[in-house]
Amino acid sequence: MGAYTRNDRDGIARDMEAVYRYFPILQERAQQDAGLLSGGQQQMLAISRAIMAAPDLILLDEPSLGLSPKLTREIFEIVVRINRERGTTILLVEQNANMALNAADYGYVLENGRIVMEDTCARLREKEDIKEFYLGMKEAGVRGERRWKKKKNWR
Repeated sequence: MGAYTRNDRDGIARDMEAVYRYFPILQERAQQDAGLLSGGQQQMLAISRAIMAAPDLILLDEPSLGLSPKLTREIFEIVVRINRERGTTILLVEQNANMALNAADYGYVLENGRIVMEDTCARLREKEDIKEFYLGMKEAGVRGERRWKKKKNWR
C-alpha cells in the first residue's frame, strides 16, 4: 500500500527488499492480516509503509507507545539506520526523552504546547534541567528537596 502512488517497479522492489532487511519478521508474516500482528509488528508495518512511499520526510508519532523496552530499542535503532542509510529525514515526536535524545540530532522540548528549549541533542543531554526533569537524573543535593514540584522557569 505504501508504494501505491509509485510506478518505478525496480525502485519498489529495492525498497521492499530494504524493508524486509530492516524488519525480517514482516517477511515471515507477509500473508497475515495486519490487524493480527503484535503492537510492535504493527509499528514496524507502519514505518515500512512510509518507506515504500519513498518520502524525503517521515513523521513518527510516539513509535515506542505500548512497546516493551527491548522492542523500543530495536525500533529506534532501525529508525536511526533509515535516516543514515536512506538519507530520509525523520521528525520524531516522543515522550521517552532518553531514547529520543539518543536517536536524534536536534531536539525541541515542548511544554504545554510551546517550545521552551531547543538545541542539538548532545547539548540537550548535558543540560541540568533536561537531566533532572526529563531523564530522571539529579545532582546530589539536599535530601528531601522536591524541585520537581516547583514551577519550572526555563533558562
